[in-house]
Amino acid sequence: MRNNDAFDVRIENSSGFLLWQVTSLWQRKIRRLLNRKYQITHAQYVLLASTHWLAVHNSEVTQNLLVHHTKIEAMNVSQVLKKLENMGFIARKGHSLDIRAKAVFLTESGQELIQKANKDIEKIDLNFFNKLDDGLGNFNDSLIKLISYHDD
Repeated sequence: MRNNDAFDVRIENSSGFLLWQVTSLWQRKIRRLLNRKYQITHAQYVLLASTHWLAVHNSEVTQNLLVHHTKIEAMNVSQVLKKLENMGFIARKGHSLDIRAKAVFLTESGQELIQKANKDIEKIDLNFFNKLDDGLGNFNDSLIKLISYHDD
């Protein structure tokens, strides 16, 4: 006699597993593009794009600001930033207000890459998520609600 009550949940009622599946499908498309066309990882793209976005909306971008903005673990952000610096896409210099912090900024080649990649990523996102039609706004609102509720 098997007692699998914990696993008798219908798949369409398992939000976490459904989110996992959708995320995996979406990331597969993103990774394929970034790897083939730009030779960067998805995490590298996210940090480049976030550095660009934050630089436009803040005076100086720091590693801590990137951690908070992207929700990527601090150790991973540090490792990816080192790799991006070695690749010549970002540079770091002393922060103007906090001597313990480093300001992160895109180099010229980083700016060129992110402007091209952003256009391609936006196309993938539009093609992937437009299947939700009129539900896209509610979907985004729900994701924002979850992020703000669980953001530590």
